[in-house]
Amino acid sequence: MIEEKFSNLEELYQRLLPALRTKKNEMRQGHMEITEKRIWLYFCENIWNQKSSLTLGEMVNDILNTDGFIIFSYGKGENYGDNRS
Repeated sequence: MIEEKFSNLEELYQRLLPALRTKKNEMRQGHMEITEKRIWLYFCENIWNQKSSLTLGEMVNDILNTDGFIIFSYGKGENYGDNRS
């Protein structure tokens, strides 16, 4: 198995962007408007910070298989992902 290493969070974000976009589009079909950045922040602050030695595949799995309503409810009213860079 090839282990991927990322030199910074921006590089990791770019690699996960297709999964983040897929989740955003899935949530849009459920009438939940959200940004890729807000989805990213949800996972960074609530899921992945509690784990170690994550693989890219595990992160993609988390993104695609987490209930969209849980992600959408995260930070509601605080504009997470809309004004943060």
